[in-house]
Amino acid sequence: MEYASRGEVMLGISPEIVLFGLGVGILIGLTGIGGGSLMTPLLIIVLGIHPVVAVGTDLTYGAITKTLGGYKHLRKGTVDRGVSKWLAYGGVPGALIGVLLVDRLHKAYGKSFDQVLIGCIAGALVIVASVVLVRTLLLSHLAEQERESFHFTRRAGVAAIVLGFVLGLILGMTSVGSGALIGVAMIVIFKLTPQRVAGSSVFLAAMLLWVAGLAQVVSGNVDYGLVGNILIGSMPGVWIGAHFVDRVPDQALRVTLGAVLLGSALAMVNNAGGKMPVAVIFGAPIAVGVIGFVLHLRARVGRPDSAIPLTSTAGGTTGKTVLAAGKPTIATGPTGIVAGKPGLTASEGS
Repeated sequence: MEYASRGEVMLGISPEIVLFGLGVGILIGLTGIGGGSLMTPLLIIVLGIHPVVAVGTDLTYGAITKTLGGYKHLRKGTVDRGVSKWLAYGGVPGALIGVLLVDRLHKAYGKSFDQVLIGCIAGALVIVASVVLVRTLLLSHLAEQERESFHFTRRAGVAAIVLGFVLGLILGMTSVGSGALIGVAMIVIFKLTPQRVAGSSVFLAAMLLWVAGLAQVVSGNVDYGLVGNILIGSMPGVWIGAHFVDRVPDQALRVTLGAVLLGSALAMVNNAGGKMPVAVIFGAPIAVGVIGFVLHLRARVGRPDSAIPLTSTAGGTTGKTVLAAGKPTIATGPTGIVAGKPGLTASEGS
């Protein structure tokens, strides 16, 4: 495939890129995923942007976009600062080294190195997507282990620094992983809730992307016209996604994370020369999403506690069943069953 020259700059506004930026921005705000995993393949395959410029452009736009999302999540309280801090200790130097390493390897091996690296990342994303989907669709009971924050010991802190370095290195070299790989690490290793994963991954990614993006700017690998087009759509998209993140059910976010990761993996396989049909790239994540929500609905219907027992006083004229804190309260009266507001009796909720 012939790529555009590294010196060419996009002029004017492209509605297609703006709309794609909007969609990716919403995904970033909701899940913390969608930047490099989707945007970089689009720039290379659809627009024919030189791979090095595509990576540099994606890192630069991603830094600005995820800064907006990270600020929004920070204000909403969906960021685990401890996890983000320890991963950043290793991720920041890793991202910088990644950019410098790619520059050296490109000079030594040229385009052949691009295909090898993209193939490795594609394989990694396939594995990651498979793990997340198996956990989401077949091991949903593990959601009970999710937590709002992670308590660090000295050993856990050192491990987080090493993990952050690896994630930053991959990000700096390919622009992929600021959402996908960081998000998976926060799900599988730190077992954070989906909302905390979305907030913490965006917050951490912003720090890593600024380091890698500035290094790419210095290297001259950024198309500023292209960055502007993407930002027009992605900035409001991230704000919209982050605004609604705590209004989306946990299971819906888990399924969305898995589906987006699968789409990212298939796109990267196609980018690596796997000749993946477009219908499969878009159809498979949609099918996974539908299956996930169907399984979720079936689980809710078959749940033993779905049948709420009712009690009443003699004569059946008054009475109420008080449930756990935060759950809807059901009361019985002369006219039948009345549902009150969470945590209140029927009379208090009316």
